[in-house]
Amino acid sequence: MATYVIGDVQGCFDALQRLLDHISFNSASDKLWFCGDLIARGPDSLATLNFVKSLGGSAQCVLGNHDLHFLACHFGFSNIKPNDKLQQLQQAPNLPELVDWLLQLPLIHQSNDKQQLMVHAGLSPEWTLHEAQAATSAVSHQLIHQPEQIFAIMYGDTPSMWQQAETEQQQWRYTINACTRMRFCQPDGALSLQEKGNPTQLNNLVPWYEFWRTKPHPELFFGHWAALNGYSPIQNIHALDTGCVWGNSLTAYCIERQQRYSVAGTV
Repeated sequence: MATYVIGDVQGCFDALQRLLDHISFNSASDKLWFCGDLIARGPDSLATLNFVKSLGGSAQCVLGNHDLHFLACHFGFSNIKPNDKLQQLQQAPNLPELVDWLLQLPLIHQSNDKQQLMVHAGLSPEWTLHEAQAATSAVSHQLIHQPEQIFAIMYGDTPSMWQQAETEQQQWRYTINACTRMRFCQPDGALSLQEKGNPTQLNNLVPWYEFWRTKPHPELFFGHWAALNGYSPIQNIHALDTGCVWGNSLTAYCIERQQRYSVAGTV
């Protein structure tokens, strides 16, 4: 039995199948963890969603910003962009079933023994692990029971700090931004959500994971940040978005073997 954590697939269904062949994935015994952004911009988001959903308990997923944006569009709170290539998914005969499945996905996933934790973008510098679990659970509860309330307030960059969130709605937006959009923070820990580059080029901002370097945490896995190309300077915080949809590679990390596997991405 092996557990593989996989970076952003973004609709690159063929690359995912090649990666699973490469690691000799066995759905009867192995587990797959997906770091979010299963869909958007790649050539086959519908096949990707249908496949991952079909894995049942063999797959664990967290929501990414593209997944949430698609859901918000489905509920009428935004519009799909043509370069997201989601028209086929929007017209799928089983779309209600897929939407319902996506709404059940959490923002973070932790292993049963609490030794590993997966999130799409990162964990807020202001949170303890307990606070992260409470904040993300509150968002998940709303997504399952009253998703429109989440999508009505989801868009926007404020508040930039957790301590500034004065209402429940502001806490939801901050939580979604931290877990699905964050890359950099200001030196005081405030979220800086517009920069996407490599940390070596932005000395005035701090990568979110640097705030967790000395904080107690399980082994962390995240995607979202293609510019890192899978590199994190912290040994037990793993970056797994290696830019598959941009023609680079799709990467899986085996927890038990502590080994990476990659295949060429979409060209």
